[in-house]
Amino acid sequence: MSELTYAQVAKQTAALARDINRSAERIRGYAKAIRDEALDTVRVAEAIGQMNVDKLTIGETRDLARRMDAVATAAVEYAAAGDATARAATAAHEQNKTSHSGIGEAAARSSVGREIYDVKSGWLAQE
Repeated sequence: MSELTYAQVAKQTAALARDINRSAERIRGYAKAIRDEALDTVRVAEAIGQMNVDKLTIGETRDLARRMDAVATAAVEYAAAGDATARAATAAHEQNKTSHSGIGEAAARSSVGREIYDVKSGWLAQE
């Protein structure tokens, strides 16, 4: 089992927050496209209504528009949940920096060479 380092955790939590934010933004874009299509479908229903198309077809077209709008609303809500998740990932990244960055900074400033690999974690905890 490999050990997880501060640098790995910092990199992964930052990447996770960025990825979730990008995904939520893409979902918002899809939601906007779906909502736009729903509005177009409403316009189609109105247009075919003026052409004396049967009421059942007009009703089905309007029903489709309502369902598309509901899908768009659900996608926006899903993106909002992604925003909350991204905030949590960013908070985890910040907490990781606050809690552990001192260790990384101290190791980076250390005059001890990088060739020492057998230092016991208990010793570091005591120091």
